[in-house]
Amino acid sequence: MTPASTELYGLMAEFDDPTRLVMAARRAREEGYRRMDAYSPYPIEELHEALGLHQTRLPLIVLMGGIAGCLGGFLLQYWVSAIAYPLNIAGRPLNSWPAFIPVTFEMTILFAALSAVLGMLALNGLPTPYHPVFNVPRFALATRDRFFLCIEACDSRFDRARTRAFLESCEAKEVTDVAP
Repeated sequence: MTPASTELYGLMAEFDDPTRLVMAARRAREEGYRRMDAYSPYPIEELHEALGLHQTRLPLIVLMGGIAGCLGGFLLQYWVSAIAYPLNIAGRPLNSWPAFIPVTFEMTILFAALSAVLGMLALNGLPTPYHPVFNVPRFALATRDRFFLCIEACDSRFDRARTRAFLESCEAKEVTDVAP
């Protein structure tokens, strides 16, 4: 990171259509840029690959939450029925696992759902009430009909002049400095 880049969050390029955005993201990835993000008014399937985003750990978090809920629900019922307050009614076994299935299932679903929500919030870095890209006045068009690619100044390949020239060579409509 150069000294001039510390006063910047990055450079943002504006595009008219999603095809140019995806092409620019691919080219940036090929040039060696790794710290970048794209913004569009709707999901673009190819953009995930073009940015080189990794697979999410959210499914593993949800699985672990579900397993914890399953074990927690079953073990709580076992502890209450067999250890803490054993009642022998009609000769049934104290560990009557078929009776434990509904609560175990519900606890599995509850813990998996809660871990999905909390894991998504944590992995996305939310809540984030402020982001530097909001300093760019034209960024409001990202919710309507414009597409943006932002290369962050903390990228190892970032150089203000070379990165600006690179983004302009990608047929960007406008390249803007993003203040921190």
